[in-house]
Amino acid sequence: MPSSNAQQSRPLTRNDYKTLSLSALGGALEFYDFIIFVFFAAVVGKLFFPVDMPDWLRMMQTFGIFAAGYLARPLGGIVMAHFGDLLGRKKMFTLSIFLMAVPTLIMGLLPTYAQIGLWAPVLLLLMRIIQGAAIGGEVPGAWVFVSEHVPARHIGYACGTLTSGLTAGILLGSLVATLINSLYSPAEVSDYAWRIPFLLGGVFGLLSVYLRRWLHETPVFAELQLRKQLAEEVPLKAVLRDHRGAVVLSMLLTWLLSAGVVVVILMTPTLLQTPVYGFSAATALKANSLAIVFLSLGCIGAGALADRFGAGRVFLFGGLGLLLSSWTFYHTVAASPDLLFPLYAVTGLFVGTIGAVPYVMVKAFPPKVRFTGLSFSYNLAYAIFGGLTPMVVTLMLKTSPMGPAWYVAILCGMGVGIGLYLLAKERR
Repeated sequence: MPSSNAQQSRPLTRNDYKTLSLSALGGALEFYDFIIFVFFAAVVGKLFFPVDMPDWLRMMQTFGIFAAGYLARPLGGIVMAHFGDLLGRKKMFTLSIFLMAVPTLIMGLLPTYAQIGLWAPVLLLLMRIIQGAAIGGEVPGAWVFVSEHVPARHIGYACGTLTSGLTAGILLGSLVATLINSLYSPAEVSDYAWRIPFLLGGVFGLLSVYLRRWLHETPVFAELQLRKQLAEEVPLKAVLRDHRGAVVLSMLLTWLLSAGVVVVILMTPTLLQTPVYGFSAATALKANSLAIVFLSLGCIGAGALADRFGAGRVFLFGGLGLLLSSWTFYHTVAASPDLLFPLYAVTGLFVGTIGAVPYVMVKAFPPKVRFTGLSFSYNLAYAIFGGLTPMVVTLMLKTSPMGPAWYVAILCGMGVGIGLYLLAKERR
């Protein structure tokens, strides 16, 4: 027992930092592969659907293919988590990035509708579904992997760092898209340059597969294997029977996470270009990039603070901070455009409160069903809320231009509530 206590209280070693770095790098590249599609949706829509199709229908079908990636997440996540709890974390961690890299590479090589007709959108959809299945296994798998490698008192920092790597993948996608559109004319982008980001993503993804060979199985899983304490039944059955409270808590936390990312980071740049705010696309994207940098820093900070003060306080103060900063941001920048960059940066920093989400989730499930419990809760919630949030916010915009501010405010209220619940639990 003393050796176990020593393991839990030891400082982070060079090996821990190597594991964290390789995991975060792989997560960033995998998220880049998943998100790059949205930055080239308009071009892809024109090339993979009939020319005479109405614009609105083409865009709807293109975003439908993008959404298919989200819908495939729960199935991919559950299957990978099942084998992750039975065969090992490392195997699934490496498989997920391979399943993301190959379809991304193929998407960059696909023939268009003009070349192979209906097969073009069908193959694009198939690649997107495989990508969705891969990301469904990657995110929960990565959180479990790093949390089981580091000492217990550094789990928050490890998970926060990994989450910041995932958000950095979104930033990388945005920067590559900006670079491609700056270096090439619209005709060149449509002709061949749109393929470059997908080919880059595929090559970097395969490089990550190679780099992950240097990672070791987690000590927690190795010990379960040694003591023959792995799940004796289907892990999902045990999760649904014995850990329903942890599933509900994890789904609510995922809703908070998805709302922060989808509304504040992914939807707001488009919103800033509407007549309500009137910013140019270039200005909106620059401000968005700054917000993502601060979001990444906020994730690391929130995780480290959860280690030090507990997740309850982080969600309580982080939720209040996001409520105040986002409300001020959406209500002020139209009248004071010069405040766009500082206000968006501060709001992005408080969205970083989501860095404490995996800290709570990995602790909510016991090791032998941890991967399955976390993956099922996260992916199911993300498929529901990640898909519904843009539609709900768009409907709220019809009623009021401050719809996004209201939606984020409601979710912040839930975050504060979760913080109070966790504080009470910590005190008990």
